[in-house]
Amino acid sequence: MPDWPYPFWIAHRGAGKLAPENTMAAFERGHSLGWRMAECDVTLSADDVPFLLHDPSLERTTNGRGAAALQPWSALQLLDAGRWHGERYAGERLLSLESLAAWALRAPMAMNLEIKPGPGREADTGRVVARMAAELWRDAPVAPLLSSFEVSALEAAAEAAAHLPRALLLQRPARGWTRIAARLRCVAVVFDQRRLDAATIAAGHAQGLRVLTYTVNDAARARQLQREGVDGIISDALDRLGPG
Repeated sequence: MPDWPYPFWIAHRGAGKLAPENTMAAFERGHSLGWRMAECDVTLSADDVPFLLHDPSLERTTNGRGAAALQPWSALQLLDAGRWHGERYAGERLLSLESLAAWALRAPMAMNLEIKPGPGREADTGRVVARMAAELWRDAPVAPLLSSFEVSALEAAAEAAAHLPRALLLQRPARGWTRIAARLRCVAVVFDQRRLDAATIAAGHAQGLRVLTYTVNDAARARQLQREGVDGIISDALDRLGPG
């Protein structure tokens, strides 16, 4: 398999559940606990600004309403993305990919950028995120890992920035998953830990793929997956697992 420059432990959405997900506060918290790679969700505003948000709608993690993809960045960047997690985070803002990159390169923090398209915007999101990531991390020693559940988003990312590494996200090892990963020229696959076993890890390795998993918060399960040869664990439990 090719060289793998990424840390084994990957902080889910910045700091798991210890700070408001996908915000600067989350990434800073994760870094302070000794984690040196983080996963986050990148989507597009109505005017094609890549920014961090997991859900298609704004209600759960901001004081906004409606579909995020229908609003311009000028409006989105004014929303409160922290108060839902606690008063101490009131006023925390949604984070643009540009701002995240500037911080991550200084920290340093390796990044797994999950491409999270709004409805019908799979190819556009893959293309824009890949192009901007290629520019923002142009001189970085470690490129961001681009991942997605959406095949068309990964196809567009590959066309826009073929040199950036890609990973196929899967809930389970569906039929033909290694062929799909190969067609997309992925370097890794990322499985739901509840459906990952030693045989699947071995099958990925046999095809030259790294195998990562989400979201592992139990220490015994993490140790089992390590014994079985998994190449990376995405976790919320930053205060109980990981490099610290």
